[in-house]
Amino acid sequence: MPETRTLDPATVETLFQRLAAENPAPDSELHYDSPFELLIAVILSAQATDRGVNKATANRFPVANTPQAILDLGEGGLKEYISTIGLYNSKARNIIQACRMLVDHHGGEVPRDRRALEALPGVGRKTANVVLNTAFGEPTIAVDTHIFRVSNRTGLAPGKNVREVEDRLMEVVPEAYRHGAHHWLILHGRYVCLARKPRCGACVIADLCEYPDKTEEV
Repeated sequence: MPETRTLDPATVETLFQRLAAENPAPDSELHYDSPFELLIAVILSAQATDRGVNKATANRFPVANTPQAILDLGEGGLKEYISTIGLYNSKARNIIQACRMLVDHHGGEVPRDRRALEALPGVGRKTANVVLNTAFGEPTIAVDTHIFRVSNRTGLAPGKNVREVEDRLMEVVPEAYRHGAHHWLILHGRYVCLARKPRCGACVIADLCEYPDKTEEV
C-alpha cells in the first residue's frame, strides 16, 4: 500500500470548512452540566462507550455531582452507580482520589491548568485536553483512536503515535478551527471514517482525502 501523503494547507482549510459547515456547533456526546461532571464522564469513558457512560451518570449526577458529594458516597457507594462500566473498580478508586485532591487543593473546583489536571488520578493528557477544550474553551485537541485513524488515513496529520498526531494537528489546523477540531474529527471517525470499512460514499471530504482504498459505502 502506498504511503499516505500529507495534505497541503489549502486542502486542510477546505477540509475544515466542510466539516464546520456540516456541524457548526460541535460538542461532546458525553452528557454534562459542569466542568466537574465532564471530568468524571471523561474518566469513566476510557475503554467504554459514551452511551454507557451517559446511562451511568444519568443516575449518579442527580445524587452526587460535586467532589464532596462523591466523597460522601464513598468508593463502595460510587461503584453501585458505575458498575456497568468497564474497569469500574479502578475508575471508582481514581475518582475518589481525584475528588479528594480537588477538595483539598482546588477548593472543590476543576482547575483550568494542564499540569494540575494531569496530577489528578485517572487523568492523562487526553482527558486533560478534553476538559480544557470542552469545559474551558481552550484550543486543545485530544487524540483518541478515532482522531488518530482519521489524521493518518486522510493525510491531515500523520504520526506514529498519539502525541505525534496531536503535535502535528496543532501545527496544521488553522487557528479558526482549532477549538472545534477535536469534535469534528472524533465524530467523523466515529460515524463516517470507520475503522474496518469507511463510509467514503457519505464523506464530505472524500475528494480531499489521500486514503488509497476508498469504498463506495454510504
